[in-house]
Amino acid sequence: MNGFSATRVWAVLIKEFKQLTRDRLTYAMILALPVIQLLLFGYAINSEPRHLPTALLVQEDSVFARSILSGLRNSAYFDLVAQARSPSELDELIRRGEVQFAITIPGDFTRRVARGDKAQILVEADATDPSATGPAVAALAALPTQALAGDLKGALAPRLQAKPAFEVVVHRRYNPEAVTAYNIVPGLLGVILSMTLVMMTSLSVTRETERGTMESLLATPVEPIEVMIGKLAPYVLVGLAQTVIILTIAKLLFHVPMLGGWIGLALGIGLFIVGSLALGFLISTAAQSQLQAMQMSFFYILPSILLSGFMFPFRGMPGWAQALGEVIPVTHFLRVVRGALLKGQSLGDMWRELLALLAFVCVVTALAMARYRRTLD
Repeated sequence: MNGFSATRVWAVLIKEFKQLTRDRLTYAMILALPVIQLLLFGYAINSEPRHLPTALLVQEDSVFARSILSGLRNSAYFDLVAQARSPSELDELIRRGEVQFAITIPGDFTRRVARGDKAQILVEADATDPSATGPAVAALAALPTQALAGDLKGALAPRLQAKPAFEVVVHRRYNPEAVTAYNIVPGLLGVILSMTLVMMTSLSVTRETERGTMESLLATPVEPIEVMIGKLAPYVLVGLAQTVIILTIAKLLFHVPMLGGWIGLALGIGLFIVGSLALGFLISTAAQSQLQAMQMSFFYILPSILLSGFMFPFRGMPGWAQALGEVIPVTHFLRVVRGALLKGQSLGDMWRELLALLAFVCVVTALAMARYRRTLD
């Protein structure tokens, strides 16, 4: 038995470096992943979102009402983006997820402030994600003592010193107790389906290429779409089984409310499963080994977790990160799941998200068919 040789170690080391440079995809992943992680965590992740879209229902045009609106703008937590004309319109805006907050200033607000008669404004928060609304709700505590400080003068000034001029009544909708599981557990459905279906499909097809069985399949008169359907159909059942298990556990163990929206939820689940499987098939057409398939799958899964609103508030990210997040199908699927389970959204409320998922399925399927090779190189 030969003794230790530094020369042989050096030879193996050189060989391994050359092999690494030949595998350009792996080399790119090694360099790109740290950069992507640094950018995402450094710039995109923000646990204290500001400039949250807010809708207003102002039932009186008064100096006091305008001062309150100025105080909301100055807090930097609220962006006043919509003016509702009725309580039902305000309710619809927050139920559809178009705004994070809905603020109502009643018609007798000025009269109650002047009389010291328990004046109130109502702030409704979409609390499906407690971390997205917590800091903004906390900032509202200073509003009663500061917003009208410049308006309560003369005889009204002592009232502000004795007690706040009005009260902010906060109504946390859809998750009044701020239970984190109500937000996280439904979101896990999208993350788990992405991790398993995309990776399983890409590895399955790439494994056949490595073992040479794909060559026999390509020698048959099977059309690309037939191969794709035959390969993906079993995994559709896997995805449906996973969905049933996750939703059952969410209800029995975590007591996640399931308010309805079943038709839209079923369509969203079907589109997301098919799209994830088609993406896995597309990855397999580019990967030359199972290792590459796994690396490419992870390259998709990482942004899906960080930029979809699963781990961090979506509206807390900068504009460019939100634009990237809108391209990721998990973002739209999470909105469908949370909207159906926590808000009871109807099919008409979630049509934009379903349309985005349908577009994802069509684009990925078309790309997979275009890249599918009838003969091996």
